[in-house]
Amino acid sequence: MSATAVAFPNIALIKYWGKRDEALIIPQTSSLSLTLAVYPTTTTVTLLPDGGQHEILQDAAPMPQAAAAKASRFLDHVRELAGSARAARVETSNAGPTGAGLASSASGFAALAAAAAAAYGLDLSPRDLSRLARRGSGSASRSVFGGFAVWNAGTDDLSSYAEPVDDAKIDAAMVLGIVNAGAKPISSRDAMRRTVETSPYNAPWVETNPSELALMREALRRGDFTAVGEISERNALRMHAAMLGAVPPVRYLTAGSMALLDAVADLRRNGLEAYATMDAGPNVKTLCRSSEAVEVRDALAAANPGIEFVIAEAGPGVSVSVSDSGSQR
Repeated sequence: MSATAVAFPNIALIKYWGKRDEALIIPQTSSLSLTLAVYPTTTTVTLLPDGGQHEILQDAAPMPQAAAAKASRFLDHVRELAGSARAARVETSNAGPTGAGLASSASGFAALAAAAAAAYGLDLSPRDLSRLARRGSGSASRSVFGGFAVWNAGTDDLSSYAEPVDDAKIDAAMVLGIVNAGAKPISSRDAMRRTVETSPYNAPWVETNPSELALMREALRRGDFTAVGEISERNALRMHAAMLGAVPPVRYLTAGSMALLDAVADLRRNGLEAYATMDAGPNVKTLCRSSEAVEVRDALAAANPGIEFVIAEAGPGVSVSVSDSGSQR
């Protein structure tokens, strides 16, 4: 009655920002991402002999209270689906920074969903596992899959799920610029809510995203790296513009972030094609061709001493092992 799952973070090229339904985590718009082969979350879920309180450990210590409460509510949902009264013990660890805008919640809840579903005996399709992961963190729905994935916004629990993008014809990587590995000052959930409720730029953001997603899907089908990069960079900057219009403004951009955005633009001017994207945090992810990732990393590092850079190739979907068989799926 124990299962271990490993899931990887994903970075959206067409962003998810803002919810239509807070309780079910139904987004305002669909999104598209690339799962990365760095910073995995490893989570083991073991069923306890009877009911009671869940035990949730992060890096062998009790998980902080707010995060533990969220994980506990998620586990309650899983055991309700399974028709079980048994509590669970969760042991989880992130290989990368937590809460720093590097998609730790995506890998975290994808791993928790997969491990909990297996431990409680739920036999879920990839689509249904994606729906389950979404209930913990929206972007976790995409980390169920490797490579490029699209999260269909949908209108309810059944229609909001991610699926792989099987026709992408580009071989992309990302260079992660770690401006600050610490936890961000305002959570994504709170920042999204504030943007939706107060920013006059939220509505235009929502209106333009479907056409941006369509352009991105077509660029991936064509193997047009330039178009993919241009669309992803402007989509990220528009998302941050919507945040800056909130009351009070949500500003994740720092001086280090701006310096990296300028450095990426300089790379292009000098003939090395790369494009920046950012999420809820100061860290900048640079999209590039896989074959040029080392060159991009070295150029950015030379221009920005003191910042850590990590190359991230495209990564796999979630994997699960069950203790009684050790089988992978």
